[in-house]
Amino acid sequence: MLPKRLITGFDKGRLRNFIALFFLALAVPTAVLIWQAYSQLKWEAFHQYRGVAEELTGRIDTRLNAMIRTADARSFADYTFLVVTGDPSANFVQRSPLSAYPVAEDLPGILGYFQVDTDGSFSTPILPPDGTDAASLGIGEEEFAARLKLAQDIQVVLADNRLVQSRPQAGSRRGPESSVASVALELEEEKNAGKGSSGAYRARQPAAEEEDVVAVATEYSQQVFDDASERQNIIGKVSDLKLDADLQQKSEQLEGEGAKEQSSDMAFAASPGRSKRKEQIALPESVRPDGNLPASNVAALNELRISTFESEIDPFELKLLDSGHIVLFRKVWRDGERYIQGLLLDQEAFVQDIIGTSFRETALSTMSNLIVAYEDDVIRAFSSRDESSYPGSYETVAGTLLYRNRLTAPLNSLELIFSINHLPPGAGAGVLAWVTFVLAVVFVGGFVVLYRLGLSQINLARQQQDFVSAVSHELKTPLTSIRMYGEMLKEGWADEEKRQSYYEFIHDESERLSKLIANVLQLARITRNDPQFDLKPMNVGELMSNTQSKISNQVERAGFELHVESDDVARQATIAMDEDCFAQIIINLVDNAIKFSRDAEKKVIEVSSRLAGDDCIEFSVRDFGPGIPRDQMKKIFQLFYRSETELTRETVGTGIGLAIVHQLALAMNGGVDLINAEPGAEFRVRFPAIKLL
Repeated sequence: MLPKRLITGFDKGRLRNFIALFFLALAVPTAVLIWQAYSQLKWEAFHQYRGVAEELTGRIDTRLNAMIRTADARSFADYTFLVVTGDPSANFVQRSPLSAYPVAEDLPGILGYFQVDTDGSFSTPILPPDGTDAASLGIGEEEFAARLKLAQDIQVVLADNRLVQSRPQAGSRRGPESSVASVALELEEEKNAGKGSSGAYRARQPAAEEEDVVAVATEYSQQVFDDASERQNIIGKVSDLKLDADLQQKSEQLEGEGAKEQSSDMAFAASPGRSKRKEQIALPESVRPDGNLPASNVAALNELRISTFESEIDPFELKLLDSGHIVLFRKVWRDGERYIQGLLLDQEAFVQDIIGTSFRETALSTMSNLIVAYEDDVIRAFSSRDESSYPGSYETVAGTLLYRNRLTAPLNSLELIFSINHLPPGAGAGVLAWVTFVLAVVFVGGFVVLYRLGLSQINLARQQQDFVSAVSHELKTPLTSIRMYGEMLKEGWADEEKRQSYYEFIHDESERLSKLIANVLQLARITRNDPQFDLKPMNVGELMSNTQSKISNQVERAGFELHVESDDVARQATIAMDEDCFAQIIINLVDNAIKFSRDAEKKVIEVSSRLAGDDCIEFSVRDFGPGIPRDQMKKIFQLFYRSETELTRETVGTGIGLAIVHQLALAMNGGVDLINAEPGAEFRVRFPAIKLL
């Protein structure tokens, strides 16, 4: 309960403002603490997913470097169709491992291997040397046609990007629509024309000096492999993303990363083995003294003389072509000449297999976008596939940079950028959400409960003041009248006729005081929660008779008629009742009826009993006065409630009579109700019947 000192002088508005201010003083720091807790959980979730992104980037980088080391370990001779195996003095020649068809996949998305000479001449290990009998090497016509088409496709891509000197003529280029059967048909025509007397067909490289190729540049330089070109097949620029890097920088600082390291230029430690290397290689001489290659069989090829060379090989480098393809190449020096050896990759297949698949297998794919960038160009983007979000954080973290890093050389031009789309809740977010909900319910519920409690205390204080005023008035008036008439009788100022009326008036006022005192004492017992009732089986007819004798004089003196009715079933019924309490209920109801129907045209009080539903006996007291306003029908049973103020009231009373009726009825397992009978009001009290006849 609120202290009386605080309640004094309070009204509803001041009480509401006081409690609101009190809870606001509690709610604001609590809300700040909860917000800080949510921010910390969001930060922990961010830091956790940043670690996942860093681990994924490292795993992708490790896998790619392992593949590149495998490709880098290949010998210079592997980029030719024939290689010398074992001891060069053994003069044993066999097919290169890169001559396999389908192409050996050192890296995903590989289209094929190639070699470019100093003058820009193109060759590939998937085709035998010019003039070689392909059939003697175990290559059928259809396979040779497919190899030839692949070689031409590789040459077209390189020539279109100015990496080789020439490309096939448009009319002879075999694109995807060209069938293997058409190539085989051309080979068959060559055989029928006598180009192979024994039915064999000769390998032909798609070289610049053939009639089916055309030069695309008058001059060629291998410098084009070192120069970057302006790429067209890109999505956008990294600088246009405008990602918020504050959280990432905070994460780096907490991890103790050096302040000199910039998040946009981060890179893993350089992979080992990235320096130049030298190797001794053995190659078969390209031609015999007669100017032709022995092409009858493989055994004849092994008759070639073997020459040993020393070559210097640079590490692999990566370049994104204008066409969108990726070329991984290395420079090789041999006999003072520089060769370019490398492999052509399909960008989409390469990125999807190495990066996209790994990304989709992690939880990052549910909450972040992955951007693959080459230098400052965005070449591929993988979006998240989940819409769940951290509570209230979509607006604050969408577009936030989660992690970015470059891969190690030779892939250091590639950068992986993770940006948050939806940040899932971190560990403990569910518990914090429940705590927030419970606190909100407690604060709102506490505000309502305390407001109602304070309001009830204010109303109770006012009602008690009104009650004291009413009791004082109710006591003062009869006592003054009794004293006055007593003095008149004492002094003998009244004759015999008036003396009798004075005695009756003194008796009525004494009865009135007795009722008031009885109600006050009954109220005291009820408010102490210590009512003592003597419930015992009582006959309804007997109760009605006893009660009628107690109220008849009261009704008659007030100038009313009393009508008592009871049906036969009700009169024979038995209920558990305290007779004194029942009498007090009926007396209070009759007193209330007389009080409020004093000016009624029909001055009649009806008291009745009847059998109601559910085996209940219903007692009713009705008057023919103005009735009760609808807005007050639920309030009149409240303690100390009066429809009139102490200054304007026209009736006597303390506001406790009907409240006592209601509480006594409930205490004896009954209930009380009120209806407007038009005219007048009717109070109905129900009690369960023990026995019905």
